[in-house]
Amino acid sequence: MKEEKVIFPIVRRFCCSESKDLKRSSYIYLYNMTKTANLHSPTLESILMVEKVIQKYSQECGKYQLWKKLPKKMMYQTFQVILDYLEQSGKILIDKDGCVIWTYNSRRIKKLIEEDLMFK
Repeated sequence: MKEEKVIFPIVRRFCCSESKDLKRSSYIYLYNMTKTANLHSPTLESILMVEKVIQKYSQECGKYQLWKKLPKKMMYQTFQVILDYLEQSGKILIDKDGCVIWTYNSRRIKKLIEEDLMFK
């Protein structure tokens, strides 16, 4: 009976330390997964909605204010994914103060293509 009392705390310590490591590693895995995977993929409709709002309020407000001015609710993470896409595609710029600026000018690009000044 004395041996059982001694063995039980040792087994308990071993199991608890293993479960803490397991929990810790699973949290690290989930954290890394959220960094690499897009959990909130935007639809074409939401991208177009964000583009219209940015065109309307260009140079007036930052990311959070634009997000609040959207006509439909959207998760902020999805909004940030859309802003990253628009910035990488050259449609917007975000200055050092956080102000979002619409830079894409489709009329000017069409005019350059018609005048053969721009290669396709």
